Amino acid sequence: MALSDEPAAGDPKDEAEEEAPALGPALEAFGESAEVRALLGGLRDVLGERAEREAAQERFRVIMDKYQEQPHLLDPHLEWMMNLLLDIVQDKTVPTALVHLAFKFLYIITKVRGYKVFLRLFPHEVGNVEPVLDMFTHQNPKDHETWETRYMLLLWLSVTCLVPFDFARFDGNLLLQPECRRTPIMDRILSVAESYLVVSDKARDAAAVLVSKFITRPDVTQKKMAGFLDWSLCTLAGSSFHTIEGVIAMDGMLQALAQIFKHGKREDCLPYACTVLACLDSCRLSESNQTLLRKLGVKLVQRLGLTLLKPKVAAWRYQRGCRSLAANLQLRTEGQSEQKPQVETSDSEEDYDVPEGMESVIEQLLVGLKDKDTIVRWSAAKGIGRMAGRLPRELADDVVGSVLDCFSFQETDKAWHGGCLALAELGRRGLLLPSRLPEVVGVILKALTYDEKRGACSVGANVRDAACYVCWAFARAYEPQELKPFVTAISSALVIAAVFDRNINCRRAASGTFPHGIEILTTADYFAVGNISNCFLVISVFVAGFPEYTQPMIEHLVAMKVSHWDGVIRELSAKALHNLTPRAPEFCATHVLPRLLSMTQSSDLHSRHGAILACAEIILALHRLAEQQDRPLSDYLDEKTVQGVKQINQQLRDRQLYRGLGGKLMRIAVCVLIENLSLSRMPFKGDAVIGGWQWLIDDTLRNLRLMSHSSTQVKDMAVSALAALCREYYMEEPGKASPAVQEELVSQYLAELRSPDENTRCGFSLALGALPDFLLKGQLQQVLSGLISVTQISPMDVNFAESRRDGLKAIARVCQTVGVREDGSPDDTLCKENVPQVYRALLNCMNDYTTDSRGDIGAWVREAAMTSLMELTLLLARGCPALLEAPVCEQVMCCVAQQASEKIDRFRAHAGHVFLTLLHSDDPPVPHVPHRGELEQLFPRSDAASVNWNAPSQAFPRVTQLLGLPAYRYHVLLGLAVSVGGLTESTVRHSTHSLFEYMKGIQGDPQALASFGETLLQVFEDNLLNDRVSVSLLKMLDQMLANGCFEVFTTEDNHPFCVRLLALCKEETRKSRDVQKLRSGIAVFCGMVQFRGDVRKRVLLQLLLLLCHPFPVIRKTTASQVYEMVLTYGDVVDVDVLDEVMAVLSDTVWEAELPVVRGQRNHLCDLLGVPRPQLVSKVGPHLPLGLWVSRKNSRGAVGPRALRSLAVQAGVSPGSSGRAWPHPVSRAEGTLSVLHFPVSRVPRAVVDVPPSTME
Repeated sequence: MALSDEPAAGDPKDEAEEEAPALGPALEAFGESAEVRALLGGLRDVLGERAEREAAQERFRVIMDKYQEQPHLLDPHLEWMMNLLLDIVQDKTVPTALVHLAFKFLYIITKVRGYKVFLRLFPHEVGNVEPVLDMFTHQNPKDHETWETRYMLLLWLSVTCLVPFDFARFDGNLLLQPECRRTPIMDRILSVAESYLVVSDKARDAAAVLVSKFITRPDVTQKKMAGFLDWSLCTLAGSSFHTIEGVIAMDGMLQALAQIFKHGKREDCLPYACTVLACLDSCRLSESNQTLLRKLGVKLVQRLGLTLLKPKVAAWRYQRGCRSLAANLQLRTEGQSEQKPQVETSDSEEDYDVPEGMESVIEQLLVGLKDKDTIVRWSAAKGIGRMAGRLPRELADDVVGSVLDCFSFQETDKAWHGGCLALAELGRRGLLLPSRLPEVVGVILKALTYDEKRGACSVGANVRDAACYVCWAFARAYEPQELKPFVTAISSALVIAAVFDRNINCRRAASGTFPHGIEILTTADYFAVGNISNCFLVISVFVAGFPEYTQPMIEHLVAMKVSHWDGVIRELSAKALHNLTPRAPEFCATHVLPRLLSMTQSSDLHSRHGAILACAEIILALHRLAEQQDRPLSDYLDEKTVQGVKQINQQLRDRQLYRGLGGKLMRIAVCVLIENLSLSRMPFKGDAVIGGWQWLIDDTLRNLRLMSHSSTQVKDMAVSALAALCREYYMEEPGKASPAVQEELVSQYLAELRSPDENTRCGFSLALGALPDFLLKGQLQQVLSGLISVTQISPMDVNFAESRRDGLKAIARVCQTVGVREDGSPDDTLCKENVPQVYRALLNCMNDYTTDSRGDIGAWVREAAMTSLMELTLLLARGCPALLEAPVCEQVMCCVAQQASEKIDRFRAHAGHVFLTLLHSDDPPVPHVPHRGELEQLFPRSDAASVNWNAPSQAFPRVTQLLGLPAYRYHVLLGLAVSVGGLTESTVRHSTHSLFEYMKGIQGDPQALASFGETLLQVFEDNLLNDRVSVSLLKMLDQMLANGCFEVFTTEDNHPFCVRLLALCKEETRKSRDVQKLRSGIAVFCGMVQFRGDVRKRVLLQLLLLLCHPFPVIRKTTASQVYEMVLTYGDVVDVDVLDEVMAVLSDTVWEAELPVVRGQRNHLCDLLGVPRPQLVSKVGPHLPLGLWVSRKNSRGAVGPRALRSLAVQAGVSPGSSGRAWPHPVSRAEGTLSVLHFPVSRVPRAVVDVPPSTME
């Protein structure tokens, strides 16, 4: 049987694919029959056109590929498809290209259905032998475009070789006519086969099939087998697997030999077996790095071994009897008993001697079990099974013992995997006798939990998967009474693997073959075990409900998973123990906890981490169980356990295990322990251990910078631990804290907020937010002031966006903790005195657009500000609506609406959620929401859950409707400007379309259009020289002008909107060196030409000034844009000079020197009727005394050499100006160099300025 015919268990590819895609709905029939018939019938028509030919071929391939999983559906249609294609092949009048095309289609069918099924459909009459053989004379083995033709011809020839006539008859009286030079048919076929066994394409595989059919014919065997084997062995011995040519030749020879010894008669092949085996040993294929060669070597070795052994079934094998489900049901119906297993103990029929070469064969197969590639191991395992079935019982038992040697912990995972495959084959074939089961089951149980860490990953998933396959094979191979002693151990191991294995394929492979299988599979089905968290936390609890599995599952978690190398598995294991503890509380308290406590002092980092987490979770679970049963926790925990838990922190600190690489994990684990012990109300109040816990939390928050790569998790754990610790151990009496503890804790944390380290600010901000209300009482105003100072931007901490974000989170949490009371004290609760202060801080953070190398880090701050505003507003609406002022509510809604119209999908979605939450809140409604009625119509409650604000196509059509509401127009337009002028294609497209749809709707309303224009100009004016907004706004203006959004204003000369817009654009682009901004400004200027009056002349002047910009790229861009502008707006240039203007714009090389360009520009001024710009000297304030030149750094463009050159140009010699040479002078803005010149020789910079009359 071919290797590809059976699935390989534990394929490494399965490890890389965590989730294999589920198959689609099964097909019922070949539904494209008519289309395929039309395609095949039209091949002659598409031959001439390459595009049509390739399209037909691709379509046929797509249709066939649909049936890769169900190829048997093609069987009823294979014959007519083949006939249509062979009619073309056998037609001698058709072009050669059409024949090749027909063979390509035949190959596609063969690839899907397999050549073995397809082979018998070829015409294989006597009259087909020579025509097929003659076709090879026209083939070029080196033509890589037509390999499908040669592949199919070889397959066709192989089936014609099965004609039941001696090939000598085809030659007629050839031997009686020596003058005839025609080669005999037998020699011709052998020559073709040999020539194609060494080619580099797939025809080599078909040639091996041809050899197996041809050489094994009785007439050919007598005459040609010896010669062919001699040639193949010589070729094999003379080839090297270190070269490409050698690999190709060896591949062909090995395939041919394996096929011959597979299909040939034993008596024909036996004389050559030892010779082939000796040659194969000399090739040393096991040392090759070519997987296919090693696999073929193993395949050939086992075929040689089967040839050496007599073909008989071992009488001693274990026979279970009838394994057919239908036959078993029939026997039960008829009242007959199933055949009992019989094990022959006599060896009377096994009196033959084992051939000498068998030892070498078995050894090579055992070596193949340890190969690095799965396909080699799988082939070796099948070989072991086949060989053992023909060996005497004692020798077969020795083979089993050798296979069991693979399960040594000195062996690699490859050996374990190969051993599992071999055991499965032996068991499946009845060659593993029940006497071996105790030893075999022991190693299989170890294989089910085999997992070894290698670098950053682990190995062993294929071993565990193969071990599951062994269990499946044993369940089918043995009678229930044989497996009864091992059922409990095997079923527990399989259940554990199905629930707790790290690999999804192993979990799926393990599910099903155990007691209570139906009940368990109802919950732990194929898809349910796909989610590892669901397995650990949900399915495990259900399975533990069966008493026989409870303790084994807990034991496995403690022994294997708590100390697992993967941190996620350790955390899930601890949580799973928490969930399983109620199923066996006494066992966990008396056996599991002491064992875990001893592991907390282990030298292994992973064991310590997992054990501490597990202790914390089990104690919390016992506490909750004791509360439910109204029992004290001491009923479960003895004094020794309590003392052991209490000493964990101090022991780790004494051993300095909080430092170094493992310190992060230890801090996380102990913080979880502190939180859970506090929640469990352990009797530690007033104990010194509380001080140690507090030290750990404070030290962790203070040193977060040392754990920057995972500081978020550490910070969150420390803050959670602090909150639980304070609530349980710092309350002296209900609602009151110890004054000394409160003062020390709050003052210390407030002082840390001023730390120069950002991570420290983050940690202590969240720590203040986590304090309970009794610790904040009397200190609220100080805490709020400290947190508000963290949220403010100063020159020294501009990039501390994360600390500002966490400060905002802490403010919201503090507000929720202390609550609200209108007439309360500002030191105790939210009231009318401090609410405006909090809102002011939150709203200020809505304008945080800080950017650095990480991007828009201010977005984190804005997101936290939106969340905090929502929580604070809902809190006030529920507790004291009178504190919510109308201007504040309006500002909150407008700022959120602005964020909902901006460009970043994630933050836009969050803003949309906040906006709709505030709008639709009913507990009670938020007061003073501007335009509430219109908003509820635009955003109905029924659509709130269905709208995906992440999708620009859904968000922008809704948010642009807010432009019609005056209160929201400014902020929404500000957000849209950033989106429309952004870079993301989908955001730009949908936001632009939505904006244009709105503009189209107000074209008939002059008042609405004027109001919109006024708001737009106000946005422009407020964000003048703010590149974040202004560049995007210029891009938006360009698109709006190009799409005629302001066409109404073009009917009036010097419309105020146009005049003001021109002034703002001039101010924005004046003295700018930002190429992107200048290009956007040029586009806007060109769009403004459509406005009439003096505005047009002033716009043209700006464009003509830009034609002489110092940057050549700007001059070129301006000329191109002006050219398009002249074509677009026909009334800008007089018809008389239009051609000349176009010629100057298109023919001038605008990247040339400025004097050349300036002349052409002035000519354009004359043609357009615009006054020429005037040349003036640009004299700096210090030029009468000297020239100041900035030197930004030591690598700046202006250095001493450049200054000397400038001095020489000015005619200044050393000493002529009172100072010898330029010298550096320190200034506040950097290092400057000063060069003094005589006043008469001051260099002048010549620049263009517009005429005074045009200003």
